[in-house]
Amino acid sequence: MLPDGRRLHLHHGPIDLIVEAFGPAPARAGAYRRAAARFQTVLDQLVAELPTLRARATTEMALAGPVARRMQRAVVAHLPVFVTPMAAVAGAVADEICAALTAGAALDRAYVNNGGDVALYLAPGQRIDAAIAGGRMAGRATVRAEDPARGLATSGWRGRSHSLGIADAVTVIARSAAEADVAATLIANAVDLPGHPGISRRPARELSPDSDLGVRPVTIGVGRLSAAEIAGALDAGADTARAMAGAGLIEGAALFLGPDTRLTGEFCHSLTRPLECAP
Repeated sequence: MLPDGRRLHLHHGPIDLIVEAFGPAPARAGAYRRAAARFQTVLDQLVAELPTLRARATTEMALAGPVARRMQRAVVAHLPVFVTPMAAVAGAVADEICAALTAGAALDRAYVNNGGDVALYLAPGQRIDAAIAGGRMAGRATVRAEDPARGLATSGWRGRSHSLGIADAVTVIARSAAEADVAATLIANAVDLPGHPGISRRPARELSPDSDLGVRPVTIGVGRLSAAEIAGALDAGADTARAMAGAGLIEGAALFLGPDTRLTGEFCHSLTRPLECAP
């Protein structure tokens, strides 16, 4: 438990979770025990299937672990675009621990935050406010029990994972954290200016020898961009986000690059500051 006595910290290798449950004390204690017990084997199960998880996703992938299967379900919805199950790993881990945390528990609400990829639980009548920040804008997105969304995730070239695009950040709200995770990755990839001389890239494998992106060039630096260039890159990402929303893959997205922003779907109505919204 963290010093505040409210939140549980689970850490193993690259997985670093902050977990919080709200409700009666006995229910919270039991929930934390279940979450900790499930966490014991998560990383080992993923490592056992790592070669397959780093390969290009297909509908025929044979995966055994429950987290691996969550990853596959989230990414195959985006085929035939290039994506590997690893694009959903952080969100899928959050979903798995959230499911263990809340199984049979009389909780009001709960969240599992895996480095910014967040799985949510809400009992009827409950709500959670999530902080969203990017560029010069900060706000809060409200998720209510009656909403379909139960996951948020953020991706971008400045984040902990490599990106093919130039977005400072893309935050997605979706029905699960795994679905939000892969969508944020792909939308962030689409925020781009291919061939722009001010954008520096290197093959992913040169930065991380075991990267699932192989020799694909990932962004390592973004120089000064004009307002028109920023708008064009964001518009490309917003087009991808709208297509995903139209296909029922996400509930909304917030895209940030420099001082500019694009909002789609649920974020048009839930953020505290009125910004440009792409319907």
